[in-house]
Amino acid sequence: MAVMPTVEMGPQVDRPLTVADLEELQDEGYRYELDDGVLVVYSAPVIRHQVVVHRLQLLLDGTCPSEFMVIPGTGIEISEIQYRVPDLVIVRTALVSMADRSITTPPDLVIEVASPSTAAYDRNRKKAVYAEFGIPAYWIVDPDPDRPAITEFRLAGTAYAERGTATGRERFATDAPFPVQIVPADLVAGPWRR
Repeated sequence: MAVMPTVEMGPQVDRPLTVADLEELQDEGYRYELDDGVLVVYSAPVIRHQVVVHRLQLLLDGTCPSEFMVIPGTGIEISEIQYRVPDLVIVRTALVSMADRSITTPPDLVIEVASPSTAAYDRNRKKAVYAEFGIPAYWIVDPDPDRPAITEFRLAGTAYAERGTATGRERFATDAPFPVQIVPADLVAGPWRR
């Protein structure tokens, strides 16, 4: 199995955990995911991470056509034992009900803002799971204030191929699932303290 993020592991049981089991957990400010029935618990992200997610959502909302929705922090129910919560998803509006708890069909794009503790996991295990589910596009955003970057992957058969990377003041441009241009440095602009 791939390296797990630096997180707490959930209760030990003699069977794989399911999405139904997640509903029984208390919400204590953690993000809960399932990786083949293994509970993965992420601690609350740092402020920089949340600011980058917010700015990215605003930029995407500003160019998003009405047939798509940009949704932060919603779950993707890939299977009964595989559940992910990317930072942002873009999904066709017609496929979402406001009453849904999670997305059950492949969204058009998933975006993960990498943290030092999850970067390898996002680039390996999560990328493989998203590709296997058939999500056409996947972005990994690196919020490093000295070298911010956006890397885009597109589904090519059953795996992702890197489509391109923009770093710092370079312009990231894509047409999937709709045309958008983003300068990674704009996502982290501000007087950050280390």
